[in-house]
Amino acid sequence: MARFATIHRDTNETKVQLSLSLDGGSLDQDPKNGGSKDGEDGKAHAAQVSKSQTIDIDSGIGFLDHMIHALAKHAGWSLKLRCKGDLHIDDHHTAEDTCLALGNAFKTALGPSTGLARFGSAYAPLDEALSRAVIDLSNRPFSVINMGLKREKLGDLSCEMIPHCLQSFAQGAGVTLHVDCLRGENDHHRAESAFKALAVAIKMATTRVVGREGEVMSTKGVLY
Repeated sequence: MARFATIHRDTNETKVQLSLSLDGGSLDQDPKNGGSKDGEDGKAHAAQVSKSQTIDIDSGIGFLDHMIHALAKHAGWSLKLRCKGDLHIDDHHTAEDTCLALGNAFKTALGPSTGLARFGSAYAPLDEALSRAVIDLSNRPFSVINMGLKREKLGDLSCEMIPHCLQSFAQGAGVTLHVDCLRGENDHHRAESAFKALAVAIKMATTRVVGREGEVMSTKGVLY
């Protein structure tokens, strides 16, 4: 079964549209955004196409695009995402709603968490930085995020929003998530290593386990 979702999330603050395939491949539905199309304004979006993945992201916040691009790439997703938000106010609504929508799409695409590994954990380095991520497809949204960022902003994204983005993803996805940056001097490296660690942990947790098709990986018999 294809693990695919298309999400349209419209509020007075943001309009988010995205298509997500957890197993990569082509995307049948291309979200028509409320923002610009590729090349329309000369802006370089976070885009990459390979034989196994299609990634095309434009949230209006370049550094957020870079982090979601890293997440999609290393999780093995295909993802097209557009957000048009009230950036004339600040980056909060756009970053938060983008990650809530991404979490909702993840949960919808995943469907019943049967026959899956359920748990995933990973370390990812980026030069001097090292991060650890642990995820449980628990249907119990909870997150503990420790990034240790020191700068006020990375590009146009407030550093206080980076852990909040991961918290918003966990809330929308209905997962338990722990992400810690263990060391690193460069805040860009710290943030990117954290998103990459999360990507690898997600890939592990969402792997189908041969012989456990239809089984719920819980002593309760349900994930609730």
